Amino acid sequence: QVQLVESGGGLVQAGGFLRLSCAASVRTFSNYGMGWFRQAPGKEREFVAAISRTSGTTGHADSVKGRFRISRDNAKNTVYLQMNSLKPEDTAVYYCAAADSFYAVRSSEYNYWGQGTQVTVSS
Repeated sequence: QVQLVESGGGLVQAGGFLRLSCAASVRTFSNYGMGWFRQAPGKEREFVAAISRTSGTTGHADSVKGRFRISRDNAKNTVYLQMNSLKPEDTAVYYCAAADSFYAVRSSEYNYWGQGTQVTVSS
């Protein structure tokens, strides 16, 4: 069993920034590839970013490249999503996910999900 708890969401103005955190309750955090997904109103859940077990590989959706950055601290069992230059279209519920694999991008490859944290960007 893996429990994931997101935090750091909130309401910000366009151009602002937030850092999301995902705390994992798991014995060996480094066994899991981690990712962030989001679901905006009226849209499907979409990939945001992913990071490999030991941070050697990262990937970001084209829509957030250059603005968002995923990172992890295995000693703290935590994955982060630094979100800069936020846009109204970034408004969504952001979900942290863990995969029983080295690295994963597809939603179907993830095995565990957090409950999500709301990010709202006003114009």
